[in-house]
Amino acid sequence: MTSSTGGSELFSSYEQDFTSITESIKSKIEQQIPSQKGEERKATIRAVEREIDEADEILGQMEMEILNIPTPSRTRLQAKLRLYKSEAEKLKRDLRRTTAILPKNTERDQLLGGFNADSNEEGLTDYDASTMDQRQRLLSGTERLGQSSRRLEDSHRLALETEGIGINILSTLKGQRETMVRARDTLAEADSHIDKASKTLKGMARR
Repeated sequence: MTSSTGGSELFSSYEQDFTSITESIKSKIEQQIPSQKGEERKATIRAVEREIDEADEILGQMEMEILNIPTPSRTRLQAKLRLYKSEAEKLKRDLRRTTAILPKNTERDQLLGGFNADSNEEGLTDYDASTMDQRQRLLSGTERLGQSSRRLEDSHRLALETEGIGINILSTLKGQRETMVRARDTLAEADSHIDKASKTLKGMARR
């Protein structure tokens, strides 16, 4: 079913679901996870991962729904879908960055039981910095791979759109050719009738 704005009511419903779930994800990433630790933090991270999976499923449903929408509205919705996909990728990056930052009083500190906490504070800081540096490099590599993947997807989508435009043009040209052939046949038939009429008139004149 198509809405009055030229889109799909089902697509609009998916948009509402996507907006709702991304707001929930942002809240957990920005407000809850940074202040949590231990099992509570792990549970929240798992909840965010599940919600991100749900968001990806909604994006897939949007993509399928776009295929059922007339071409004039399809281009606009495809642009919106690309924005939603970018937002989902950003949320994934935000989650990775947030989980890479160790909260204060982590489980490791509890296991150490404060052993030589003051004398080893500098050493622990160096360890955290090294770990963060490694994770940051990994995140950067993952982000570059994601960007390359998105560029490939955009190129593939553009190729499909170009192919669709080409098919429409060929179809139009075919229709125009058939019209011209019919017009030519009509003219030939008219010429034949004119020739016959001319011969008849000449015969009558000779009498």
